[in-house]
Amino acid sequence: MDQFRAKRGYICDMDGVIYHGNRLLPGVKEFVNWLYQEGKQFLFLTNNSGKTPRELQDKLARMGLEVDEKHFYTSALATAEFIAAQQPGAKAYVIGEPGLYNALYDRGITLSDVNPDYVVIGESASYNYDSICRAVHLVQKGARLIGCNSDLTGPTEDGLVPACRALVAPIEMATNQQAYFVGKPNPLMMRTGLRLLGVHSQEAAIIGDRMDTDIVAGIETGLDTLLVLSGVTTREEMTRFPYRPRLVLNGVGDIPPAE
Repeated sequence: MDQFRAKRGYICDMDGVIYHGNRLLPGVKEFVNWLYQEGKQFLFLTNNSGKTPRELQDKLARMGLEVDEKHFYTSALATAEFIAAQQPGAKAYVIGEPGLYNALYDRGITLSDVNPDYVVIGESASYNYDSICRAVHLVQKGARLIGCNSDLTGPTEDGLVPACRALVAPIEMATNQQAYFVGKPNPLMMRTGLRLLGVHSQEAAIIGDRMDTDIVAGIETGLDTLLVLSGVTTREEMTRFPYRPRLVLNGVGDIPPAE
């Protein structure tokens, strides 16, 4: 743990690490206070595409945690960055929430269901059969399929719910086209996170609750890895993967040293 606490920068997941739904997890305030007191660089890097950084900041503020907007980066922002770099001025048919729509709009991507260049899927409470059919038809006509992240499920106060990967799956199956997923563990998002932190990978660590996104992303990017058991992964499930986090804790509240 001393080696982990000595890192200069931390990339931290949010769902299952900082909160479940609208409930702050135990020890989070103490962990964030420690980050500030020690002068650490930190970034909340979330695969959830539904909210803007400002909305995430407001959400934490409502739960009593004050964090500057600059400390948030989402898979929606990474997806918009990717599409804008690949095809400036592209058109996209989008199934998602305001965080994704805003990110794409800010990067000059036109939202359209008429001959779009891309079909982009994020988390969405308005996901329905009609939107799936529209997405399938557009992919069949040549639009490229993009998923904001490859998370199958996400934690809430009421248990696990389907996440982006599960919503993309019917479109993939109906079109026989594989989506390209931009969020963790895609190196594109991880490299951006390190650039925003301003630290080298050897000086950084990742904290997450998912073996298949957070921990594998950290291993493949050269970061120190810490799995917390406050989200979707149990100790038993952890052993089924061919790779391991270096550290395992119950939650982020166990990171600050005991006084």
